Parts: sequence; C-alpha cells; structure tokens
Amino acid sequence: MNQKKSIENQLFTDRPLVWTALITPLFANDEIDYVSLRNLVLQQNAAHNGILLLGSTGEGLALTAQEHLSIVKYVCAMTLQVPLMVAVGGYNLNEQLAWIEECNQLPINAYLLASPIYAKPGPVGQTLWFKSLLDAANFPCMLYNVPSRSSVEITITALQQVQNHKNCWALKEASGDLHKLLAYKEHCPSIDLYSGEDAMMPYLAGAGVKGLVSVSSNVWPEASRQYVAMALAHQNVSLFPLWHKAITALFQVANPIPVKVLMAELNMISSAKLRLPLCQEEISAQHGLLDTHRQIQQWLENNSNNPLAQHYASTSTLSAENFHSVTTTNLRDINS
Repeated sequence: MNQKKSIENQLFTDRPLVWTALITPLFANDEIDYVSLRNLVLQQNAAHNGILLLGSTGEGLALTAQEHLSIVKYVCAMTLQVPLMVAVGGYNLNEQLAWIEECNQLPINAYLLASPIYAKPGPVGQTLWFKSLLDAANFPCMLYNVPSRSSVEITITALQQVQNHKNCWALKEASGDLHKLLAYKEHCPSIDLYSGEDAMMPYLAGAGVKGLVSVSSNVWPEASRQYVAMALAHQNVSLFPLWHKAITALFQVANPIPVKVLMAELNMISSAKLRLPLCQEEISAQHGLLDTHRQIQQWLENNSNNPLAQHYASTSTLSAENFHSVTTTNLRDINS
C-alpha cells in the first residue's frame, strides 16, 4: 500500500464531520463568561466536533480585538482532542493581516476566511483579498461564501484563482443554493466543500460535501454529529421532517439569538445576553424551542444504537496535535 493511501485510510474517518460555530457566552453585564465558554468547549470536545471561534454565530464582529485574543488564548490553553479554527472577518485588510499574524503564534489549527463585508468586491478584488490572507496564514484555510452577510458571492473566477494555493483547503458554502454548490464543485475541484447550512445537510451530502459547519451543534453537539453522519451515509428517513423543523426553529430570528435563548433556558450558559444590534427581545416568548429540544433528544435516544453513532464516537476525532501536522495538501488527499 502506498504512503498516500495509508494516510487516507488512517485519517479519512478522523477528520471532524462537524465544526461547531461556537457562540460567545456573555454575562448579563456584557462581560465574557469564561466559565460557560470552558464548559461549551468541553462539550464539543466530548462530542468529537471541531471548534470554530469568533464566527458570525460567535458575534465576532461585536467583540473587541482584545476580546478576540483573550478568547482564543483561553481556549488554546485547554487540553483538547479536537482542532480549533479561528475566524478572520471584516473589511479592513491590514487589521485582518495583523489578526492572522497574532494567531499564527498560537496553537490553533485552521482559519475561516470570510468574504469582506459591505464593500461588494468583484472577482479581481476577491482574488487579491483572499490571496493576501492565504499568503499570511500559517495554517490551512477554509473560505466562507455567505452572500446573505457579505452581499456578494465568492465568484467562481476568484475561487479558481486561489483553489491551488498551498493554504487553501476548503470552502464553507452558505448561499443556500444547491446549484451554486454544484458549480463550485464542477469548476473548483481542488477545494473541499463543507455545508454552512444546517438544514440543507441531507441534500448537500449527495453533492459531495465533507461535513457541516454548524449552529445547531452548539445546543445539540452529539445529536448534530449523528445527524451529519447519517446524512453523509444517505440514511435520511428519520431526518425528515424533524431536523428541518428543528433548524427552522433555531433560525426563526437572526442567528445566534434563538440558540442562545435555548441554551440559557437549558442552563448551558448563564445568560442569553447578546451584543447589540442583536438582542433576545427579538424572539417571541412562544418560541417553542424547548419542545424542539425534547424532540431532538428523543431522536438521539432512538438512534443511539445506530452503527454510525458508535463508529464516529470512537473514530471521528482528529486530535489537535495531529491536525496541526496535516498539511493543506494532505487534507485534500484525505478528503478525496
């Protein structure tokens, strides 16, 4: 057996199926709740989910630069068996480059590079933006197509220009458009695709995505991993309509309002506090989230003996140490 095939067999099932776009827990006085943060990180570690810090679900743009650094350093100081990804987002290139330079010195494992917000760059501007960030990074990078937040999609032309960059590993596709994902897959075959839409996972699994960058896994870490594993195995019968309804409930108002409200009601965090302009008052008192939670927990119990659950519980974790040693090229090989 050749060396490449050996690496594939060893690590293919070890990569995280789920990357949790972790919330940032806050006290009612607006300070970061590090005790809750630690507990949430440990829950994701126990569920074998990769951890994404400071994304839009983590209210990254509402936090100060010092808070960014403090959160990343705090989580890096923990002993974990799952990889850490750090979000890079905004529209000031020099600030993003400085952030990458700081994080390059920390024991993280990957970056999420978002489309620049508000500016609406075209293909040339997007190419230059991502190339600048990719050049600065010391770790594999997942690009992030989210036109609902950036107002423009990452163009196929731009992605083609950077897909073979040594640090360009994957794309988080969150346009909600299956045809867009299929176009990326056709024209940019060198880059791995991850769903950024929880509800679309059963549909996108058939289109070849490698996993999910998830919001629902904040509150349902084990159930979400099982949901993704079953979707990737095309065991979809028990997923409908429950998961579609559950995820719709988590997005009934702007993310991460509902998931924080539910987590606070379940005492997973001390408060549902958000940074303005987001606030928990947006959601109706009759949000129905606790009923949804009970249904998901019952679903998980019913599917706990599924062989996929047992398989991924024992083999789906790529340790932070091992992930750190995997190059972008190896990641492509592993996921091919």
